Amino acid sequence: MIVHLIDGTYELFRHFYGQRSFNKGKDKPFGAAVGVLNTVLQMIDEGATHVGVATDHVIESFRNELWADYKTGEGMERVLAKQFHPLEHALVAMGVVVWPMVELEADDALASAAHLAAADARVQKVCIWTPDKDLAQCVTDDRVVQIDRRAKTIRDANAVRKKFGVMPALIPDFLALVGDSADGYPGIAGIGKTGAAQLLNQYGPIEDFPEKILAGKRDQALLFKQLATLRTDAPLFDDVDQLRWLGPTPGFAALTAKMAEPKLLERANALAAKVA
Repeated sequence: MIVHLIDGTYELFRHFYGQRSFNKGKDKPFGAAVGVLNTVLQMIDEGATHVGVATDHVIESFRNELWADYKTGEGMERVLAKQFHPLEHALVAMGVVVWPMVELEADDALASAAHLAAADARVQKVCIWTPDKDLAQCVTDDRVVQIDRRAKTIRDANAVRKKFGVMPALIPDFLALVGDSADGYPGIAGIGKTGAAQLLNQYGPIEDFPEKILAGKRDQALLFKQLATLRTDAPLFDDVDQLRWLGPTPGFAALTAKMAEPKLLERANALAAKVA
């Protein structure tokens, strides 16, 4: 079987701003959420059987306690922020497994789910659907891959090395050195992407760097590495078959009516009949 793990937070942003390009600022209250639901149904229609979606139920996480400038929900448009919880409820009603994260982030859920799925010998491949560079650290050979829908690219371990200059296991070290503006930490001044890759390929992880390399910035680099390292210990499921999609729940009808999206119900029911 192939397991598909979807970054629900990214998909919600993608659909929200994608719709902005043609809705002239008249945002539908559930527009982005409906877009995500249709994306998941499209994947099922194309053959996905085992699906899980991770979301940031709360944007802040334990990392905000480690670094004051780590990303928060500040500045997020209200109409977008208000669609996170409805999306989670709608996915559950549609019969899709959802992991709404609070102390951890959606990325941690994706990393944990990939770790759990890959440990099952029945799983042939794990596909992580997100462009987020953090998730590159989860890639394993060509069995756990990252799918960047935006770039229309599938990245196995070799593709990760080609893009970043290092293998997946060193991605947290790489990000610690070069920084991640999206997550709010700056990296180590004076070290760019090329220099970071050269250092890591020569010495290995930051812990193995000679003292002279980072001098007084070693502790900061290790802190940034902690921020960049995804957790893989979230107890999300016991059996990968819990991710199998079997069709919408009875409550999906009322929910699609509330969203004024009857075609969503029709599409989900038709797919349920197809996979039965």
